[in-house]
Amino acid sequence: MIDQNILEDAGAILKEYKRNEQLFEEGDIARYYYQVQTGEVKMNNFNDDGKEYIQGIFDTGKSFGEPPLFADFKYPANAEAITDVKVWQLPKSDFLKVLEENPTIHHKFTSTLALRLYYKAMMVSEISTQEPEHRILRILDYFKKNNQNNTTNISPYKIELTRQQLADLTGLRVETVIRAVKKLEQKGELLIKDRKIYR
Repeated sequence: MIDQNILEDAGAILKEYKRNEQLFEEGDIARYYYQVQTGEVKMNNFNDDGKEYIQGIFDTGKSFGEPPLFADFKYPANAEAITDVKVWQLPKSDFLKVLEENPTIHHKFTSTLALRLYYKAMMVSEISTQEPEHRILRILDYFKKNNQNNTTNISPYKIELTRQQLADLTGLRVETVIRAVKKLEQKGELLIKDRKIYR
């Protein structure tokens, strides 16, 4: 999202986190801008029964956790490393200065945040009203469309999500996801090859 040279010039540091390590917790004060250099990070919450709900998954080049930097509220979710990750960390004041000095970057953030709001609105509607197969297709199409590694819109596109991650993203049980994916394969809506889903 922000070029590495700009991050370095602004004073960002590259931090390493191990798989399952938390970068910040729900309720923490937002002090840094985070951008993934390598690996994957998820933002998540847990309900009273301990069930995880994944708010989003962020990989190379993607940033996360920005809204509290703009609006001065605490993080509404946790950030956790899915894999070993390297993440650029830039203090809030330096991040806001980068945006002031670079209108193009500021515009890119506005677009990114608008896309995330659209995703949230779509998922709220899907989770509350739609059948499992429909929910899964919508989330797969969202990841296919918004993955920077799929710039040529390759089809079929390999979905790099586990069945458990699909469950946590859609509010379904993993068993329901497994059944729904099989039904979708039988209908020709997706392809399963070597246990991987293609759409």
